[in-house]
Amino acid sequence: MIHYKNKEEIELMRKSASVLSAALEAVAKVLKPGMTTLEVDNLVDQFIREQGAVPSFKDYRGFPKSCCISVNDEVVHGIPNAYALKDGDIVSVDVGVYLNGFHADSAYTFAIGNVRKEVLDLMTATKAALYKGIEKAVAGNRVGDIAYAIQEHAEKERGYGVVRELVGHGLGRQLHEDPQVPNYGKRGSGPMMKEGLVIAIEPMVNLGTKDVAYMDDGWTVATRDEQPSVHYEHTVAVMKGKADVLSSFAGIEAAERANPALNANY
Repeated sequence: MIHYKNKEEIELMRKSASVLSAALEAVAKVLKPGMTTLEVDNLVDQFIREQGAVPSFKDYRGFPKSCCISVNDEVVHGIPNAYALKDGDIVSVDVGVYLNGFHADSAYTFAIGNVRKEVLDLMTATKAALYKGIEKAVAGNRVGDIAYAIQEHAEKERGYGVVRELVGHGLGRQLHEDPQVPNYGKRGSGPMMKEGLVIAIEPMVNLGTKDVAYMDDGWTVATRDEQPSVHYEHTVAVMKGKADVLSSFAGIEAAERANPALNANY
């Protein structure tokens, strides 16, 4: 069942998303080679709790940490650990925030130091695909219109592998609600979207093939060919005429540009 939100509920979700975006901005300010993914997780956990919110992922279905942190060929759901980030790595930081009874969900992929141009191009294309999908998140369109726009840009135009096994989703009082929001599909297919639907749109795009494998830890998903994967995600409210993006990359991107450890790619 799809749960539509009224204006007041959407504003509460915007507050959750604001805390989440600020947490990712805090990561962008300090991320550097030598920092462990567990240190990133601790930073985000502390930041969220200091805002009076709760990390949505902690203990969700048994997940042990507050962030999903996925490095290089890891697609999503990486468990933070003692791995120290290295020059040339890319790292996706996926975060959920629960505040005032509502969740928000967003992810951002960072390039550490000097990253190969083909990987930077993958990052650019995946972020662009996210916004292509967001453009279709308007009342009267169907979920398949979002899916088609993402796949068309990332896979058909750029030749990358769009992951099939993992999809975006509705969210609100629950972290995962209906409908599922795939990153591939046909225009005009799937549920029709109405004003008040809030969804997480999150393309997961691989440099090589679309195929993935599940790791022995029970959570981490990686590319089967061990090529890099990129993940970006926004919390989006469906509206008439134009989608309302509740999360924001603006502060993250500004902090990224100001951080010398990340700035080599600009």
